[in-house]
Amino acid sequence: MDLLKLKKNKLHINNIKLEKILKKRQTPFYLYSLNQIRQNVKYINSSFKNFSPLICYAVKANSNLSILKELKKNNLGADVVSVGELKLALKAGIKPNKIVFSGVGKTDEEIKFAIKKNILSINAESTNEITLINDISKKLKKITNIGVRINPDIKAKTNRKIATGNKVNKFGISISEFLNVIKNKNKFQNIKISLLSVHIGSQIKDIKVYKKVLSLISKILIKLKNLKHIINCIDLGGGMGIPYFKHDKKFDFKKFGLEISKFYQKERIKIIFEIGRFITGNSGHIISKVIYVKKIKDRIFIIIDTGMNDMARSAIYDAFHEIIPLHKSTKKFSKKVEFVGPICESSDTFGVYKNYSILKEGDYVCITNCGAYGRTLSSNYNMRPLIEEVILNNKKIKTVRLRQKIEDLI
Repeated sequence: MDLLKLKKNKLHINNIKLEKILKKRQTPFYLYSLNQIRQNVKYINSSFKNFSPLICYAVKANSNLSILKELKKNNLGADVVSVGELKLALKAGIKPNKIVFSGVGKTDEEIKFAIKKNILSINAESTNEITLINDISKKLKKITNIGVRINPDIKAKTNRKIATGNKVNKFGISISEFLNVIKNKNKFQNIKISLLSVHIGSQIKDIKVYKKVLSLISKILIKLKNLKHIINCIDLGGGMGIPYFKHDKKFDFKKFGLEISKFYQKERIKIIFEIGRFITGNSGHIISKVIYVKKIKDRIFIIIDTGMNDMARSAIYDAFHEIIPLHKSTKKFSKKVEFVGPICESSDTFGVYKNYSILKEGDYVCITNCGAYGRTLSSNYNMRPLIEEVILNNKKIKTVRLRQKIEDLI
């Protein structure tokens, strides 16, 4: 949230008072800064300048069409996990040769659509899927480029619900299974296995775990060479963490880039990343209104109009998103404060604070770092409409999704 700052106790983004953006808008609503997204992309690119990888934005992180169009302008591709995300990426103008299709449960119809669109790679995650892609390609009289996602059995320090590279996870196939596929590739006449994919999880901050992955891939490439099979691309996934707490460190892309550069100098192979959270996470926030200030014996509940249906990360992952008042008081609550939403679930909570600035009913707050896995995880639970989405481009303010009407849901 580099561009979100308090000035004279009033919260600003892009140097605009958030109170100004509130005018004539119903809360809650999402607010995104395109300037922050550009800044994030620039930082990533500067860290990778020695080998120019293809960055395929993970559409599952944020599927807002206006954001995807901005990323397309910045020469990013797309990592998709459904035919809906694939169609959305194409609608945003992203070229098929910059799109990779991941996911463990692709249907016949999704595979057929991806083959017909000639995307860069369908990343298969089981031998069953490899066989299915080959069979569909044969019917369509096509030779299809595919990747194979391996499960490296490497544990990353992250929430177990977003870990993907351990042998107990559903993603990818084992290395021995992958090598067996290569040994028997003559069975698959309508596919070309040109990409090796690996992704170990999300919200990772430790570069050492990526070094383990690179070392493992180098060993696999030696085995592939012995089998006389050439891989054109290595898809290293994403998962780079962002700071959610004040004292969190930002993922060191400069240091990470040096490690990847060493790997590239050795292997001389095209590299793909599927980065999502790091590109849009700190660009998006939710503006919310305080409905009630409810005092009980050991705490004060600040009941806001944002619910877990609008931003589910706290309920699903116990994730923390700092909440900042739009107008910060110098006075503090004497008890601990818990921010909660209106949903009829005890998990509809957004964090507990000590020494929090006094808020009263009708005040406004900002739930920070909601630009990734915020709107994409939202729902109509409790018959609540999807909320408005607003984009800031320099000083320009534009609504890019209208708030749903309850009548339309009914």
